[in-house]
Amino acid sequence: MSIDMLTIPAQCVTESRISQLDINNIEFGKLFSDHMLVVDYKDEAWQNPEILPYGNITMSPATSALHYGQAIFEGMKAYKDANGDILLFRPLDNFRRLNISAERMCMPAITEDIFMQGLEQLLRLDAAWVPPTAGCALYIRPFMFATDDFIGVRPSSKYRFTIFSCPVGAYYGQPLKVAIEPNFVRSAEGGAGYAKAAGNYGAALLPARKMQEKGYHQLIWTDAKEHKYIEESGTMNVMFVIDGKLITPPVSTTILKGITRDSVLTLARDLGYPVEERKVAVDELVEAHKAGTLQEAFGTGTAATIAQIATIHYDNTDMELPAIEGRKISNHLATELDKIKTGQAPDPHNWVYRISL
Repeated sequence: MSIDMLTIPAQCVTESRISQLDINNIEFGKLFSDHMLVVDYKDEAWQNPEILPYGNITMSPATSALHYGQAIFEGMKAYKDANGDILLFRPLDNFRRLNISAERMCMPAITEDIFMQGLEQLLRLDAAWVPPTAGCALYIRPFMFATDDFIGVRPSSKYRFTIFSCPVGAYYGQPLKVAIEPNFVRSAEGGAGYAKAAGNYGAALLPARKMQEKGYHQLIWTDAKEHKYIEESGTMNVMFVIDGKLITPPVSTTILKGITRDSVLTLARDLGYPVEERKVAVDELVEAHKAGTLQEAFGTGTAATIAQIATIHYDNTDMELPAIEGRKISNHLATELDKIKTGQAPDPHNWVYRISL
């Protein structure tokens, strides 16, 4: 079914909460928009999608997602351009990745018509919640979880898919101090590290907190076998500029295939920067820092976009990186990517999905 053939019924709020939004002081993930898309899967089909007022979900204590972890999600952003149109950045890639996660977690695929039409109708209804302020956006959270009220280890027969949103400012308000994690493991080969599964993030909280207690914002994960190679940084893909080259670990079954990551690499190649996707050893970073050739480090992700890394801790040593304002490649990429997302620059790769109001 094509998008224009599906009309999702909507139950609108009687009074919007938009007056609670201070566009000059937006905290990340604290205030949610007025409506949400809800659709349930049962009898082997997605049935009766609807848009409802944002609100709590009632569920059984035996809901299987709470016990066996069948829960996945996505993250995406919407912006407003100078004409007031809503611009979504690569939503079909989020749709495809959600279904990759669903397959890995033994969950049903969501259909493109429900995902895209639901998303578009939801954004039209909550258009006022897309902040016009530079550096801000409407963060969109699609997620799916198992809803069988049954205690027993098996794939659920019922699921719920929901999309809700919240206006956001910057995810990180300052350059990051990160620490390379030498003991804990985020994911191993053959696991579910490439899926946006809830359990991946829950398992990361303890080691992240341990690093935060030592004064670091996040950690850099290393491989599960030897703790020798760089994988991700917290909830982001991670990139380095070493001797003028943009270098990042390749995606694998242990590393999330980031949409922002792919966008940054594509844009870097478009702009003529040398790019290498290859294994990055911890020792290589240490030696590059000693030689003065580790020029930049940053994370990429939907929430953070490009998050600059100021300090990398390893083996009881803080490696301080060059000043943020002097970083040629990452600052250039951040500026150009933001221009594309907000409609201020050409979109040669057709990344932007426009909703004209």
